Amino acid sequence: MAEGRTAAPHIVWFKRDLRRHDHAPLWHASQQSAPIIPLYIVEPNYWKQPFASRRHWRFIHDCLTDLNQGLLQLGQPLVVRVGEASNVIQELHNQCGVAKLWAHEETADLWTFERDKAVWKTCANLGIQVQEFPTNGVVRGLKSRDNWSVIRNQRVSATVFPKPNKLIPATNVEGVTLPSKNKPMFGAQLPGTTQKGGRHRAVEDLQSFLEERSSNYLRHISAPGASEFSCSRLSAHLAFGALSTREVVQALDRRRKQLSPIDKSKFERNLSAFGSRLAWRCHFIQKLEDQPSIETNCMHPAFEGLREKEHREDYFEAWKTGKTGIPFVDACMRNLISTGWITFRMRAMLVSFASYQLWLDWRKTAPYLAGLFTDYEPGIHYSQFQMQSGVTGINAIRVYNPIKQGLDQDPNGIFVRKWVPELRHIMGEAIHQPWLQEQTLFRATSDQNEAIYPAPIVDLTLSAKAAKDKLAAVRKSDAFFMNKNAVYIRHGSRKRTAKSKSQKPAPDQLNLF
Repeated sequence: MAEGRTAAPHIVWFKRDLRRHDHAPLWHASQQSAPIIPLYIVEPNYWKQPFASRRHWRFIHDCLTDLNQGLLQLGQPLVVRVGEASNVIQELHNQCGVAKLWAHEETADLWTFERDKAVWKTCANLGIQVQEFPTNGVVRGLKSRDNWSVIRNQRVSATVFPKPNKLIPATNVEGVTLPSKNKPMFGAQLPGTTQKGGRHRAVEDLQSFLEERSSNYLRHISAPGASEFSCSRLSAHLAFGALSTREVVQALDRRRKQLSPIDKSKFERNLSAFGSRLAWRCHFIQKLEDQPSIETNCMHPAFEGLREKEHREDYFEAWKTGKTGIPFVDACMRNLISTGWITFRMRAMLVSFASYQLWLDWRKTAPYLAGLFTDYEPGIHYSQFQMQSGVTGINAIRVYNPIKQGLDQDPNGIFVRKWVPELRHIMGEAIHQPWLQEQTLFRATSDQNEAIYPAPIVDLTLSAKAAKDKLAAVRKSDAFFMNKNAVYIRHGSRKRTAKSKSQKPAPDQLNLF
């Protein structure tokens, strides 16, 4: 390089990896003796997609604010640009002659998949080198599922990348002010709250879970209400990358090794279960990596066309708003709308009820819940929606009984009375089947206004039987058997039980912790 000439800058493109620690692209770029442009692109077209919501942006905004503060300490603030990603890269190259782009591989929606391909094409046309790094346990170009778990375990056990000591600032490269949480670009205003994001909060949540909250993890994991404290609440931090999977796995291992004999009785079984769910998390995301089309197409093609023509918008609207007449279902949906989080078992029940009892098309229900979940993780989301809808061809059909779930998880009706105040005058377990009471018990008075809770929109027994019969007919068809083995080879878990040697059932995960 000629004396006095500044090296061409390198871009580190942040997407779902909003941290400085254990960030391979940032670390390697910082070792290149070149100016660094840490870049985040706000893409207006992304926020027009049906799965995107203001709730996600609220959480991302926290993460970006925290990330910018951390990058400032390294000598170069985060550069925020608004626009189509390819155009932003082109503009930066025109301005300062970008030499290289560093990024993590991203396993997300088809929209981002196509976006990335367009960016790589732009970089190739401009002569910009591209270097991508794996995102922990997800393997791009995986040849066989047989070897996946070995690769995944090696990756999460590898040394964590430290945060860089400093970054060489890129001169004369400025971004825009980070758009506010309330900008209309990010979708309709949502009621209620959003979990706090950012690296500092992620570390606090990880530490409090491992050291204290996990003592009741398995006891409360399925119960709405209690699970809000006893579950890790790390799913959103992992989904948007304030923490890496590797960091969490290794922090978990350290904690387990430090347990005293007394602590082992409280924590060992709970932490072991949590570690298993971390592995399942990677397993489900790998499915989307291997087959991006599962966002829009059934894993097993024999199930295509099964629900589409019978999808009922009136049922869909009742389910979306928590007005189905099934108290526990409605309580869970209203809780989710308000908080952006509910425990995994209740997520699975909501999907099961929509897919079986209401016979709704999962391709319509999935984007709706994606927008409600603060911790929307595409790989888990679509894999689990298909699994809970019975269209994978390799998983058992599980039709949840919402009455049984309510009696098991909320026997005294405390949760239901909180979220379905129309029924707060019904005491005990009777609240889960108010239609068995006198009709007057459907009425409640509040502030002089009378609210009426609806009767069930479907008969649970008849609708469940009809769904099982329809799915059973598909599973007996020649088209089903022709493709079943191919689906298993591509997506099936290789874990087997010691007794039966059969495929171990995957957990109801629907982002999970």
